[in-house]
Amino acid sequence: MAASLDDDLELDNQDYYSLLNVGKEVRGPRPGPGPGPDQTRASVDQGVLRLMDRGPSSEGSVPGPSGHQTGTDRDLMDQGGSTLGLMEVSRVLVSGGGSSRKVVLATQEDLKSSYRRLCMLYHPDKHRDPELKQQADLLFNQLHRAYKVLSDPQSRAIYDIFGKKGTGGGGMGVWASTPPDLFDRYDEDFEEMMPGGGFPHIEINKMHISQSIEAPLTNKDTAVLSGSLSTHNGNGGGNINMVVRRVTSAKGWGEVEVGAGDVLGPLFGLKVFRNLTARCFLTAQCGVQFSPRGLRPNCSLMTARHLDHNTMGYLQWRCGPNSAMTTSLVRDTKTTHCTLALQLGVLNSYLMMSYQYKFQDEDQTKVKGSLKTGWFGTVVEYGAERKISRHSVLSATVSMGVPQGVTLKIRLSRASQTYLFPVHLTDQLLPSAVFYATVGPLLLYVAVHRLIVIPYTRAQKQEDLELQRKSSATDIAKKKQEAESAVLLMQESVRRVIEGEESKMGLIILNAWYGKFVTDTSQKQERAQVIDVTVPLQCMVKDSKLILTEASKVGLPGFYDPCVGEEKSLKLLYQFRGVLHQVLSADCEALRIPKQSHRIDAES
Repeated sequence: MAASLDDDLELDNQDYYSLLNVGKEVRGPRPGPGPGPDQTRASVDQGVLRLMDRGPSSEGSVPGPSGHQTGTDRDLMDQGGSTLGLMEVSRVLVSGGGSSRKVVLATQEDLKSSYRRLCMLYHPDKHRDPELKQQADLLFNQLHRAYKVLSDPQSRAIYDIFGKKGTGGGGMGVWASTPPDLFDRYDEDFEEMMPGGGFPHIEINKMHISQSIEAPLTNKDTAVLSGSLSTHNGNGGGNINMVVRRVTSAKGWGEVEVGAGDVLGPLFGLKVFRNLTARCFLTAQCGVQFSPRGLRPNCSLMTARHLDHNTMGYLQWRCGPNSAMTTSLVRDTKTTHCTLALQLGVLNSYLMMSYQYKFQDEDQTKVKGSLKTGWFGTVVEYGAERKISRHSVLSATVSMGVPQGVTLKIRLSRASQTYLFPVHLTDQLLPSAVFYATVGPLLLYVAVHRLIVIPYTRAQKQEDLELQRKSSATDIAKKKQEAESAVLLMQESVRRVIEGEESKMGLIILNAWYGKFVTDTSQKQERAQVIDVTVPLQCMVKDSKLILTEASKVGLPGFYDPCVGEEKSLKLLYQFRGVLHQVLSADCEALRIPKQSHRIDAES
């Protein structure tokens, strides 16, 4: 009778704790040498997880008095209810009166963490099969009831003493709800536990920062000092490398590498490069790593050949811990970059294809995508890269695959520094995570670029211009005075040139302006900053021709800079053979007039 009562009490008190994969807090050892009915009740009141008449467990199982699992234990293990082997909490064996028991501490944080993890696993929306979805509904309902009881201190205390009956009965009781109600409660619980509510759980579990400095020692020798720091799941590491490269001839070079780190240990290596022919080269490398497990030698050999003007073929062989043979084709043009690679290795074999499109803009924008499949699974990546400043390039890549899940990789390269931030969103391939990883960085970049970068760049440029104008104000005033004096001296010469050109209906400059022209309707608040250069240009006309070289026109006689630091242009309205012509030329662009393409139609 006592044994039957003990089993009933154990099932009542263990069900919710086992369901959530957590243990119940134990306040102290059970008094007494043996498990009588009163002592069993006292043990339950104190939160004992296993009755004391059972011996020590082995390999996560809970044996009975004879060393075998009892029927109750087998039932709970089959249902996934006891799950002691999966319990991610600390356990301590406490002996007393010749018997031992397990002490498991479960805090509110343990409950929240376990409830969140299990709800993400059993959420019905993640299962499409009708049978699995039905089972997920049932488990989801049970998890919600268990968390509601154990997360409330008062309900948990009642449950620890009286079991399910004390919280509303052994059945559905007062916690009976429809699936939509449960989903709403699930969202409310997650809003309490996770900031952002509907956003997926974001985890930055890896970071990497690297930097290198290259310095020439002599005409033939160069030294490169590089280092990196990385952290992964709370474990950090770093290394530093020193490379000395020497150019041996016009066809090759060699280098020696020495490195040290707190993960793999010291490193020593040699590398040789040699041009075999005008279209083929060879690279050989060997080294030894002094790891805690002993010496780890490695070597590699790579040969490459130009297949055509834009295509390269590579063949590489590696020997060592990651022995493999890789062949790849790389085609690089002005607008595209394509790669096809195949690797056969002992630890890893894969097939990889990638494509990159290069926009012909001043920010050097690139979009890219790749597919990689092998023994590790399948990974699809897509992203974009853009130059955000003179020396900085920012890129974002979304990586999704099985079984890796969804990860957002943000990389910032500035000169010789590289910062890598992989943001792991989820272990599963969820559409919501892919959406957030794609749209989130894009919206953030547009907002930051429009609201911060552009105004800051514009203000910085304006400030630099003001400083430049102030510093060169005296010089500009001097140049202006010299230009005006030159124009006065040219008046008589210009009069004779015009008379000669009119007599033969040649080239006559009607109007000419030099400086900054405002043509964009969005910049109406800006005013044009130009000077009249009609006289200097007419003076340069010879034999009905005007030829200006490919250089800045600010140095021509009669010219000066009316807008320091701004882009300048030259606009001319001239007459040739009695027909009007017009042209707008950039400051450093060569100009030759007259031209038929400059002619103004009678209609216009």
